[in-house]
Amino acid sequence: MKRLCATVLVFEAVIIGLAIPVALTVQHAPKAPAAIAGAALAVAAVVLAVLARWRLRWTLVGGSVLQVLVIATGAVVAVMYFLGAIFAALWVTGILLGRRAEEVWTR
Repeated sequence: MKRLCATVLVFEAVIIGLAIPVALTVQHAPKAPAAIAGAALAVAAVVLAVLARWRLRWTLVGGSVLQVLVIATGAVVAVMYFLGAIFAALWVTGILLGRRAEEVWTR
């Protein structure tokens, strides 16, 4: 489960980082707030991915909150509603498959 969740978070950080230039150039969002918010979300995703190795519970809670925040960025970059929903689905799937795999390995 740790590896699945960390992988989803790292890929999500990449997508968030790629959404920053879109917010600035295409959507004409205010530069400082959009860049700071995007960078903060991307850094939070990477920190949570690293944290998964030692504190899985914190990662699960923080990652779930992150999914909601990424979906909320759709208010600035509309495609983030869609991408955020995809990553939220990947997040839930990673948790469910990770738990199932851990059950199999602990038998």
